[in-house]
Amino acid sequence: MSMLPVGSTIGILGDGQLGRMLASAAARLGFDVVVFGPNEDSPASRVAKHTIVADYTDKDALAEFHVRTNVITLEFENVPVESIQILEDMGATVRPGKTSLEICQDRHLEKQFARGNDIPTAPYWVINSVEDLAAALKELDGKGILKTRRDGYDGHGQARVSKDDNPATAYARIGNQPAVLEAFVPFIGETSGIVARQADGTYTTFEPARNVHKDGILYSSTVPSGFDDETIADTIEYTIRLAKALDHVGVMAAEFFVLENGDIVLNEMAPRVHNSGHWTPEACQVGQFEQHIRAITGWPLIRPRRTVDVEMINLLGDDVFDAFGSDDLVTIYGKREARAGRKMGHVVRRLNLG
Repeated sequence: MSMLPVGSTIGILGDGQLGRMLASAAARLGFDVVVFGPNEDSPASRVAKHTIVADYTDKDALAEFHVRTNVITLEFENVPVESIQILEDMGATVRPGKTSLEICQDRHLEKQFARGNDIPTAPYWVINSVEDLAAALKELDGKGILKTRRDGYDGHGQARVSKDDNPATAYARIGNQPAVLEAFVPFIGETSGIVARQADGTYTTFEPARNVHKDGILYSSTVPSGFDDETIADTIEYTIRLAKALDHVGVMAAEFFVLENGDIVLNEMAPRVHNSGHWTPEACQVGQFEQHIRAITGWPLIRPRRTVDVEMINLLGDDVFDAFGSDDLVTIYGKREARAGRKMGHVVRRLNLG
């Protein structure tokens, strides 16, 4: 795998905060960045050399994007697979490719893929109608969560249900969209594995964090996680196994529920840099954003040795204004409007500095 030379241009599909942090990491290594997304004055656009504002499937805009860039990556999994196909048909190099996107965009395909690679998931049912949900609720032992198959994130497109709920009412709560019904699992904690993988199969992993969610949104990630060695080893091994099976190039994450006996169950995958890895630039020899840029450009990966204990806390809505005077390490995402539940930034707290 040849190394992309300094001064080359990286294209980023997506214009949010992850694109912004990827662009900053790319600039630090001497690359230019072109951002492609639908929003004017986006967070990523303000740190990029150039921005193309267009619909993700605009062929003329994608052709310009291809001509301006040497390699293309993505910052979130809701980019249409059609966009990747159009770019690849033009001869563009896109990392990760469409397989990672296709699987991770659809909760049913994601769980099916995990089980096919001997990674456990919660019991679930595929829901395409009120009748499907009614039948599934009869089989549900206790409570579950109804999730749209596509486009859900940070608690959106989800509804908690029990076997006694009215199927029509529950299905309407998620917009009567294709969905999966997941049975609750008795977990005692949550963790995530993060792997960076190159096109030649070389990979490195970050230490799994202990994650805490509130209202479906990640609140904090703490390292060391406090989970036992076997749980940590399984988290890393399962994440590597998923990345290999997808032939994924770049950083990807896998979130798991931790059961009382230490076993883990896959919650979901993300074919990109991940919120639960935002602590890595401040606490490791290399952060997830730089490691992603290295992976997609063929630069050598760095062993991401952790040098300090940390806690990363998300800043939602107006919480961001309380962080400006903090002694913690603050990252602000550059969004113009603070709204309740909206990720506006994060802080990284070093825990053992004395």
